[in-house]
Order: sequence, then C-alpha cells, then structure tokens
Amino acid sequence: MKKLRIGMFAWESLYSIKVGGIAPHVSELSEALAAKGHEVHIFTRSGGLGDYEMINGVHYHMVTHDQSGNIVYQMDRMCDAMYSRFLDVRENGEFDVLHGHDWHPVNVLCRIKTEFGVPFVITYHSTEWGRNGNQYGSWWEAQEISHREWLGGFEAKEVISTSTILTDEIQHLYQIPDSKITKVPNGIYAGKIRKIVDAGKVKESIGIHLFAPVVLFIGRMSYQKGPDLLVEAIPQVLRDNWGAHFVFVGEGEMRHNCEDIANKSGVSGACHFLGYASDETARDWYNACDIVCVPSRNEPFGIVVLEAWDAGKPVVATDAVRLVDNFKTGINVFNNSDSIAWGINYMIGRLAKNSYGKEGRRMVETLYDWKTIADATLDVYGKVV
Repeated sequence: MKKLRIGMFAWESLYSIKVGGIAPHVSELSEALAAKGHEVHIFTRSGGLGDYEMINGVHYHMVTHDQSGNIVYQMDRMCDAMYSRFLDVRENGEFDVLHGHDWHPVNVLCRIKTEFGVPFVITYHSTEWGRNGNQYGSWWEAQEISHREWLGGFEAKEVISTSTILTDEIQHLYQIPDSKITKVPNGIYAGKIRKIVDAGKVKESIGIHLFAPVVLFIGRMSYQKGPDLLVEAIPQVLRDNWGAHFVFVGEGEMRHNCEDIANKSGVSGACHFLGYASDETARDWYNACDIVCVPSRNEPFGIVVLEAWDAGKPVVATDAVRLVDNFKTGINVFNNSDSIAWGINYMIGRLAKNSYGKEGRRMVETLYDWKTIADATLDVYGKVV
C-alpha cells in the first residue's frame, strides 16, 4: 500500500485527555501505523500540552472548546474546533482517509466528507445502549447520542467493530449491513502491563496480609461494568475463602452504591475502594493481585482482560466478555453474584498452577499485538482508498 495521510478523530488519547479504553487504542494504533511508514494525525481534545505535539512518530493536534452544558453540547463545540484545526492542517496536504472513534467526532467527520469528499472509517468501541442499558441519565441525551452512532455508521465508507458481540449489537441497533463491517480487535503492546513487583509490599500498603489472595476489579465503576455484582458475590466467596480481599481501582457513579452494599453485608473489611489510580499504581495491582475479575453486564471488548493476561494473571469474567476461552485462559461465569462467587472460589483453589495466566499471555503475544491489528486496519483503509 502507498504511504497514506491518515486523520484520526477521537475525544481522548494517551497524551491529551484520557477517559477510558479509546485512549490507548487511538494512540497505540496510530503509533503502529506510523511505524509502518504512514503519516498519522490525531485530532483530539487538549489535555494540558501544546496545540501541536509530535509523540512517538504521530502528529497530535489538540483543540480547546467550551466545556459548559451537557456532553452532547460539549461534543458539538469540540467538533467545531476540530474542523477549524483540520482546515489548517489540510493546507499542508490532502488526507487519504479519516478514522473516527465512537460517536463523539461524528459531526466533524460528516462535515469534512460533505465539503471535501474525504471518506471516513468509524470504529465502534461501544454503544449508548450497551453502556447504560435501562439506566439512562437523560432520555433526550441518550437519544441524540444513539442517533449520532447511527449516523456515523450510515455515513462511513467502512465500519470497524472490536468484537463479535459488538457487531451483533450495532447491527441490531443500527441495521449496518454485513458487507460494511470488519471486526478488528483492540490490542496491547506485550509487556506494557507486566513488571516485577514485591506483591507482599503492594498488598501490605493497604493493610492486606502478604499471603492473602487478592481479587482485582479495575475500570469504571458503572452499571455496564458490574462492580456491584462482584461486591454482592463477596460474602459467598468469604464463606469458602475467609482470607480473600477485593481491591477496586476506578471511579464512577456506582462507587458509593458498592461501598454501601459492602457495609450492609458486613464485608467492608475485605473491600478496598482505591478510586482513581495512576497508570503505575494500576500496573502494581495488576502484578500484585492473584485474580482479575471482569463482572460486566455488557462488554464490547474488554481491554482489562488483555492487560490481565499481559501481567500473567488468571481472569474470571462474565459471559458478556467473549475473549476468555473457558477453562483455558480463564473462567466464564454468568453475570450474577452466585456464579461470579463460584468462579472466584474455583480459581482461588487453583492459583498454584496458574496455567490460565500463562496461556493468556501467549494470546497477547500472538493475536492481540498492535502490528497485527495495524495490518488489519490498513486492509480496511484499502477498501476506502
């Protein structure tokens, strides 16, 4: 393929504002594409750096915008700012393809397509329905976000979905034809999470005995991610494994609810809610814990699973997470507290062997490395260009 000039549009990245899983996907995919000789420009929100930065071979164009009002209004203003910056960058050469991530930049992608004829690809990382189910905060807001998700899929030349379960979801919601969708998974740099730590010292830093088994939840504490299901499972786990502890890393609207459940069920002494943590603190806990639990109600991919595998940790995940090969790279359970408790107790009894984490690490090194995923993404660009 000829050298491409690629415009990436996302509301987050690793070097601007980092919100969730889109940030590493956008930055690390862009780095892998740049390493293959392509010119990649990321248009994203400003996070304290300059208006322009060159980082790891990728051009970053940071925009500021009015951050008042609801999220839809904010994204309207972000798209306006991205459009203005795109006009400036375009003066130095035409773009071959644009690539947007989720609903946030859909307006600017459609505007550029209409005015300049530049085609775009959109990657769905999740949907508004999947993130919130019946827990919508604002019905009007949810409708507008869902409309933009539909619009992005309709106007895009090609659509990327990160998993089979997400493909089924967006086709059900937005009637996107099979011929337009390609499944390209998330990825990870092997060794990104793995590090040598003194697990005992990490545990003891928050009052956990160095030999106590630790179950880690890491991510947004939201309805979609199911932290409440894990907390509700803890009494049953402690009946069989009284010394187990549970560490929750992350913030979200369900944190106080989860703390309340732990208090009312008498297991608060085994629960540690750490809130937001730095990347290095998260790495410490990935490597110090014994099990990573992913109790999601809906999970379009599950980057946490790849990070756990990179650290060589076994995973207990609900059947909303389709990455886990049951009894090979982890344990699949139903998304209810009884089943989650059974899976954790089963895994605690087999920690000495830990073949699950080793097999998971092999998957990271073969199927989910960024070079492979960049090649698959370039195949999609080839259909567009």
